[in-house]
Amino acid sequence: MEDKDREHPQAHVDIYEKQPVPFGLVRFGVAPDHPEVKNVINTFTQTAHSGRCAFWGNVEVGRDVTVPELREAYHAVVLSYGAEDHRALEIPGEELPGVCSARAFVGWYNGLPENRELEPDLSGDTAVILGQGNVALDVARILLTPPEHLERTDITKAALGVLRQSRVKTVWLVGRRGPLQVAFTIKELREMIQLPGARPILDPADFLGLQDKIKEVPRPRKRLTELLLRTATEKPGPEEAARRASASRAWGLRFFRSPQQVLPSPDGRRAAGVRLAVTRLEGVGEATRAVPTGDMEDLPCGLVLSSVGYKSRPVDPSVPFDSKLGVIPNVEGRVMDVPGLYCSGWVKRGPTGVIATTMTDSFLTGQMLLQDLKAGLLPSGPRPGYAAIQALLSSRGVRPVSFSDWEKLDAEEVARGQGTGKPREKLVDPQEMLRLLGH
Repeated sequence: MEDKDREHPQAHVDIYEKQPVPFGLVRFGVAPDHPEVKNVINTFTQTAHSGRCAFWGNVEVGRDVTVPELREAYHAVVLSYGAEDHRALEIPGEELPGVCSARAFVGWYNGLPENRELEPDLSGDTAVILGQGNVALDVARILLTPPEHLERTDITKAALGVLRQSRVKTVWLVGRRGPLQVAFTIKELREMIQLPGARPILDPADFLGLQDKIKEVPRPRKRLTELLLRTATEKPGPEEAARRASASRAWGLRFFRSPQQVLPSPDGRRAAGVRLAVTRLEGVGEATRAVPTGDMEDLPCGLVLSSVGYKSRPVDPSVPFDSKLGVIPNVEGRVMDVPGLYCSGWVKRGPTGVIATTMTDSFLTGQMLLQDLKAGLLPSGPRPGYAAIQALLSSRGVRPVSFSDWEKLDAEEVARGQGTGKPREKLVDPQEMLRLLGH
């Protein structure tokens, strides 16, 4: 929303956030061993310090305050609440203990309050991740990274304790399609290939005939596939060979496999494996579909993590929602049939892309809003803004957390991390946060 502010010197922007703390997926999604990706927090903080921007955390839109109430209080409302749900596998056994979404696992090691009690069981030697995107690679990397390499990150104390006790030695990342259709990016793959103490397992047979197909694909995909191909088929140099020989852990990509069922342990009490249908590809390029061949294969494991995508939830009955696509129906960020209501990010376009894509997208929505303002399409006359909402929240017993409140929590987290050489020790309990603020 920063853009809007710069372009319009009288604009005042209030940000409402469900969590008591700011920064969303930058705090709760980005992996702890990727601190450089979190630098965007500095930009957010500068914006929040502007006299014309206010942050109100611990306010859940749709529960504590409705969208119609917000529309009444402001000239315009922008929904950018992302995709907080995970796509289900919709296969038998998905509900067994030992199966969880990669989204919840990420939330657990990143201190997302709702996932703080996840306690994943890492006592088995094999974990299977269903999906081959960046989130799947993040989870595999965290499972296989030597815990001492995570000690100086902002991973939660609880997660680090569980990872220290982990017996997981092998992680399989399973995809329905082939090497040309993986959804992760080259930086994440390279990091995985170079992971200390772990070696890659790639089956050269999966890469037959790929050399010719690579010629037609766009450059980023081409570089990514070439790296996979080299790793799968070329003999490593002496140094790399020695590194792989001494590795105590391994990860591998299983292609052309579609999950059919989570297999229970003999007593039926937990997950013990995944039944996979062998697939072959039909069609070309991005439209390639995986079709079952009729063959099956069982992959034993003690932990199943599903990483097959995210989806948005409807936030308020007054806001149109396309549940098939999982987005708010909109034209360039203008919500269909609701003047003065806008959306941006994953709830506008669907759950794909990185911070930069979402940022560009929010600038576009901001520009549409400004166009509508200039064209006189937004309500004229004064609107009460936060004053009206504050009264509503107060009457409902909701205590918002301001940005200066967050800075107190921030200082507390940093102080707690200092003793152990961490950038911070995240607070994970909203009640404790509110207690620390004297709320």
